[in-house]
Amino acid sequence: MKTILYATDYSENSELALKYAYNMSIKIEAKLWVIHVFDYPTFFDDITLNPEAVFPDFEGNAFKIHQSKLHAFCNRVLKKDIGALNIAIESIEDKSVVNAIIEKANAVDAFLIVTGMKGTSKLRELIMGSIAKKLIKKASCPVLTIPSDSVKTEIDTIVYATDFQEEDFDALDKLTEIAKPFNAKIKVVHILPLDETVQKKQKKEFEEKIQKYIDYTNLKLDILYADDAFKALKNYYGKANADLIAMLEREGKSIASKVFHRDLVKRMKSYGKIPLLSFNAKSYGIFHLE
Repeated sequence: MKTILYATDYSENSELALKYAYNMSIKIEAKLWVIHVFDYPTFFDDITLNPEAVFPDFEGNAFKIHQSKLHAFCNRVLKKDIGALNIAIESIEDKSVVNAIIEKANAVDAFLIVTGMKGTSKLRELIMGSIAKKLIKKASCPVLTIPSDSVKTEIDTIVYATDFQEEDFDALDKLTEIAKPFNAKIKVVHILPLDETVQKKQKKEFEEKIQKYIDYTNLKLDILYADDAFKALKNYYGKANADLIAMLEREGKSIASKVFHRDLVKRMKSYGKIPLLSFNAKSYGIFHLE
């Protein structure tokens, strides 16, 4: 059985992400693992600055408090008794939120990591530039970030931005595991500057590989021409009524090696109006679908 790992900080901004993760776990028949990472203070002597003994069973009490709070959070947000659901909850003590999430994701062999996104544009950029960005860089599974603004928990249309790279096929294969239970359309889009044209042979080869390796018929490839890739994508998402954006992120290169695309992923991450599914290219570096 697949496992979806959802991390929360108890904030209002993370509530929609929990609903989203829960609905997705039902659709793809996955176990939902809900975690909260906390760190408790060390007490120091005012004069010597040497660590003093912590309060009796301080660690155990901290875990109990956070476990109870996490349980209450899930019950309140989902309006269900999670004891009767296929949900596991766990409070984790760690000074690094990112490391704790990654370690847990590896331990449960997570299919997907889900996190919330802050509400204001500045906070979106802060969160996406720190926690989520580090998760994408380190995680071996995709990372899904959910904006705090109202979004559907159902998925009808997914847009995947491609630059015709081999890693795209592994990522698309993974993406179909999300799309199939929703019977969602996958629109694969490639953007070129106005002064360039994609060779018909290149497009045909890409389409043939999709047909050969990707077991999903509800998928379409579109080619766009624009000098502003970010604006073109936003317009495309709107016309397609996209419920989910998916992108392959390359370290230092975004989704492509071309200068034209270099900052596209960064700008889309700060856009923050549609759930964003990020694939780390190094986890899909070897084409192995044959």
